[in-house]
Amino acid sequence: MAHLNYKIYLSYFLFLIGIHSFAVGIGLLFIPPSVLDFFGFFDYKESFFQAQGGVFHIAMSAAYIMAGSKVESSIRLIQFIIAVKLLAFVFLFSYYFFVLSAWVVLISGIGDGLMGLVVYMLYKRCDFKNES
Repeated sequence: MAHLNYKIYLSYFLFLIGIHSFAVGIGLLFIPPSVLDFFGFFDYKESFFQAQGGVFHIAMSAAYIMAGSKVESSIRLIQFIIAVKLLAFVFLFSYYFFVLSAWVVLISGIGDGLMGLVVYMLYKRCDFKNES
């Protein structure tokens, strides 16, 4: 049976998360608040928090791509990414159930939870010799 190189899979997956996060960030920065009705944010007029979320996603996309480009030397960054995805999952689910039941918040929570779970599973299968 062939040995699977989970570090390569982890690297590719982190790149995909980076692309996703960058796209979400650009969307948050440039989608007009009036379009947000479609996503369940009715009568949303303020753009500061939307822009802040966009900048945050773009900044995190850099972290995902940095970790994906050098998996072997990014163990702590990968652990941080797992924690960020778990925190995002908890935050988004809490927000959906206790603050605003916008469908995009629920979908985002599910997506962040699944991304974090996949990163965690790949990370645990990687063979980091004496590096954690």
